[in-house]
Amino acid sequence: MFSDDYFMDIALSLAEEAAEAGEIPVGALVVAQNRIIAKGRNQTEQFNDVTAHAEMLAITAATQYLGGKYLTDCTLYVTLEPCVMCAGALFWAQIGRVVIGAPDTKRGYSRIQPSLLHPKTRVETGVLADDSQQLLTKFFRRLRT
Repeated sequence: MFSDDYFMDIALSLAEEAAEAGEIPVGALVVAQNRIIAKGRNQTEQFNDVTAHAEMLAITAATQYLGGKYLTDCTLYVTLEPCVMCAGALFWAQIGRVVIGAPDTKRGYSRIQPSLLHPKTRVETGVLADDSQQLLTKFFRRLRT
């Protein structure tokens, strides 16, 4: 059985890929029965689509993989706290568990609508948070120079 740190480390690799592509460095993956079934990284610039967040892409890939719209027995690992849009999608997908790296103090769902996730969804926060935050800080510092 793999740990939350193990899966978050993979999500961080996806976030690094996003940063290399000029995207805000967020990575996400969906795990079912200790197996990765879907991955996503921010691709809003690449697709010219404001909805192409890592979580949205991972949710879509996971539901296609499973052949159904509900992810009740799945865990989403995401390097940055989901925004309201992504949290809403996680609500509708009835995701079983969400594991978050860094908090998003400006646009995270918990700052705007803390009860947005499905009532049965379990949430873990702070998994490899420092690594996630450092990646974001480095990315935005590079943008400003």
